[in-house]
Amino acid sequence: MLWHLREANAVALRALAAGHHPFGAILVAPDHATVLLEQGNIDSVQHAESTLARLAAGRLPGDYLWSCTLYTTFEPCVMCAGTQYWADIGRLVYGAAERTLLDLTGAHEENMTFDLPCREVFARGQKPIEVHGPFPELEAELLAPHRDFWRGARRR
Repeated sequence: MLWHLREANAVALRALAAGHHPFGAILVAPDHATVLLEQGNIDSVQHAESTLARLAAGRLPGDYLWSCTLYTTFEPCVMCAGTQYWADIGRLVYGAAERTLLDLTGAHEENMTFDLPCREVFARGQKPIEVHGPFPELEAELLAPHRDFWRGARRR
C-alpha cells in the first residue's frame, strides 16, 4: 500500500509543478499492481479523486471498478467520497487524514474543507466501501509539498 501512496504523491508533485494544488490519486486494478489511471488536482472543484472517479466510471464497468482501489494522498473530502461511492470503486487507501490538512490550511479560500471523515460519508450509504488510512509513517512526506504551497496561496 505504501508504494502506491508514494506513487499518488508523485502525481501530486506533478500537479504542483503544473501550478495546481498538490493532491494526487491513482486507480489500481484488482491485481493490486496495475495502475489504470492517475489524476492530479485541477482546481478547487475538480479534485484529483473526484475527477479520477468520473473518468473511471466513464471507461470501466461498475462491477470491475468495485474490485479496484483508489489510492490518494489525503483522505477524500465529502465531494470526492460521494463521487467514489457513485462510481462504484469499492476500496480506498489514503495517506493522511483530512483533519491533518484542515489543521494546516485552516479557513483557506482555496481549501474550504469539511471536517467530516470519509468513513462517516460511506457509512451513510448502502455500499460497503473498504477504507484503509491514514498511514502516519507517510504523513511528513505527504505534507511536505503542502506546507509551502498553502503559505503562498491566497488566503481568505
